[in-house]
Amino acid sequence: MIVFGLLALNIGCDQVSKNVARKSLEYYERTEVIGQYFVLTKIENKGAMLGAFSSLPEDVRFVVLGIVPAIVLLLGLGLLLRQEKTHIIRIVGFCLVIGGGAGNIIDRLLYGSVTDFMILSTGQWQTGIFNMADVSVMLGTLLVLVSTFFPKNSLTKASQELA
Repeated sequence: MIVFGLLALNIGCDQVSKNVARKSLEYYERTEVIGQYFVLTKIENKGAMLGAFSSLPEDVRFVVLGIVPAIVLLLGLGLLLRQEKTHIIRIVGFCLVIGGGAGNIIDRLLYGSVTDFMILSTGQWQTGIFNMADVSVMLGTLLVLVSTFFPKNSLTKASQELA
């Protein structure tokens, strides 16, 4: 139940943030939230990260960016649900990856593209335009890597020391 709750919360936050962006922002309009460091601007991305695969024919793009990722996410969810003893950090990480991926697949199925609307910048360095689903996938990947490279006992000990 925890897994499905985390997935629902993750997908819900992603979809709400994209709906707000769709209704509140004009395409390519720059809205500075924290000066030049955090900017909102809306685009529709027909491809994957940074527009990869956007030039593929529509039916091929649908398979490559819709069907194949959906199958991979369902397999990942199945594997996650079959785990008997897994650290909570790994569970949360996989839920973030699966939920973020599902959020972008939902956009592709409903709208034919993914709404991206956030940019981070340090002045000299700037991200591409992304959304909350992308943040979930990146954070989830980081958590899964942490849970993989640090033994369960060291993670448990570290979390107990923080408490």
